Amino acid sequence: MVGKRLFESQCALCHGQTGGGGRGPNLHRPKLNKAADDADLAKVISQGIQPEMPGAWQLSPREVKSVVAYVRALGSIPLEPLTGDPSRGERLFKTKACDTCHMIRGQGSGFGPELTDIGSKRSASFLRESLVAPEAVVPDDFVMVELVTSSGATVRGVRLNEDTFSIQIKEATGEFHSYRKSGLKDLRKLRGKSPMPSYGDALNTEEMNDLIAYLASLRGNS
Repeated sequence: MVGKRLFESQCALCHGQTGGGGRGPNLHRPKLNKAADDADLAKVISQGIQPEMPGAWQLSPREVKSVVAYVRALGSIPLEPLTGDPSRGERLFKTKACDTCHMIRGQGSGFGPELTDIGSKRSASFLRESLVAPEAVVPDDFVMVELVTSSGATVRGVRLNEDTFSIQIKEATGEFHSYRKSGLKDLRKLRGKSPMPSYGDALNTEEMNDLIAYLASLRGNS
């Protein structure tokens, strides 16, 4: 693999021979702090991050693209042998109305996390725990908000953006709202709370395995 060979010759000195880290950060993560997408990652590789990381100016655009693909593969959860049936799991995903809270490849709605590539980011054990005990695995950046407007209306949703003066949220219906904090009567952040119910008792063992197999199979748009 060209990307692997280039990585080992150009990047391994700082990131380790297999990307596990050294002087540079560990790359075995689905989300890189300074490279949100492939374009950002290509820019980081080509131009570097001064002063700690030199740019690989000697690589051609095609070679940079190969290194990007290899680095992305390092952060992908490997496929696991699972007992469930992904096809049955997909049908179950729809019959249980999971698509009213989650989107996959642009289909669905609600304010739950996008699941198009969840299988490349999360292990089967994590997926099982998120179905059985959702509030045990709430991401740090996922924050439920409950606020009271100046008219006395209570609104509950997921925080999308926030700064000193304003906050933007998304309701379960998919509606977006922006509020000036100075105009609110109350604002509470429900950290560690999830709108998702537990499916531990709602699914039998076979159904749980099928749904996990389906979610684990979601590894991108292709």
